[in-house]
Amino acid sequence: MTTPRVPGTERLALPGVLTAGQAAATVAGIRAEQRPDGAIPWFRGHHLDPWDHTEAAMALDAAGEHGAAAAAYDWLRAHQNDDGSWYAAYHDGDAERPTDRGRETNFTAYVAVGVWHHYLTTGDPAFLDRMWPVVRAAMGFVLALRQPGGQIGWKREPDGTPVTDALLTGSSSVHHALRCALAIAEERGEPQPDWELAAGALAHAVRRHPERFLDKSRYSMDWYYPVLGGAVTGADARARLAERWDEFVVPGLGVRCVLPNPWVTGGESCELALALWAAGEPDRAREVLRSIAHLRAGDGMYWTGYVFGDDAYWPEERTTWTAGSLLLAVAALVGDGPTRAVFGGTGLPAGLAPDCCDAF
Repeated sequence: MTTPRVPGTERLALPGVLTAGQAAATVAGIRAEQRPDGAIPWFRGHHLDPWDHTEAAMALDAAGEHGAAAAAYDWLRAHQNDDGSWYAAYHDGDAERPTDRGRETNFTAYVAVGVWHHYLTTGDPAFLDRMWPVVRAAMGFVLALRQPGGQIGWKREPDGTPVTDALLTGSSSVHHALRCALAIAEERGEPQPDWELAAGALAHAVRRHPERFLDKSRYSMDWYYPVLGGAVTGADARARLAERWDEFVVPGLGVRCVLPNPWVTGGESCELALALWAAGEPDRAREVLRSIAHLRAGDGMYWTGYVFGDDAYWPEERTTWTAGSLLLAVAALVGDGPTRAVFGGTGLPAGLAPDCCDAF
């Protein structure tokens, strides 16, 4: 059966990684899981979380599916909580059926990344007008959990209790989102100096104060997310990625999710590829993406992970966010301008200077 060509996927061809036809099949796979109201769950019958929903929407924009991406952002706008957050999980993307009423800061912040990406992709000022109040409210929720050292508490419990412990991966993602939110504010001519201060202090905490975060160093995300989130750049980024390369990268298979488990995952592999591209190592990024070809299923979607100790794909699921992360990594490598701007930091305000925050 021939997969219908989706407009925009021709430019997502990357030799050795993805053909235009394969890209079209992957985009069609994400679209097939999207609900009529715009929600993008992991897959139908599973849950939606706001972060992965946004990542999938960004992939749709990179593939030229702007209407479907806009519908995903309209879902976020329609179902934002009064405090600016979203719940951590909704059954099958049904806003009336939250399954985890915790409210996570990095999940909430990520809307800014998606909104800026969509605006750069479409140039639609009416979209930015609609989503600006959403972004502003989301940042208000997130920054209410800012800690004295600049790091961000990772969530509020369902009863509203703040969790002040910070996660390095989550805070790195929030740093990225804050910079995108600042770009949106600048585009609208509504400066947010408090956000600039917060972004600078957060970057400083990520770069210089690992003790301010819970120790999750077994997880590959804590290794590469400071680079992916834009807090660590240039030679420092390349040095950070080189330092634990042999611990996390399994040649020919992908990136381990957590040490010492013999389990490589597609999402982590694709995000590492994005981080490598941002750090100026596109050849290594391509090699990582080539290594996960074995995760691609016949329908164009990607298995979440592979347990190489047992020669088993596990869990038995093919998620929209894994496919989305692959498409975004490819988009950056093939030169998609908006994706490169968002993940490469082009035009994103940096907050305070790197060494300005030693008082924190």
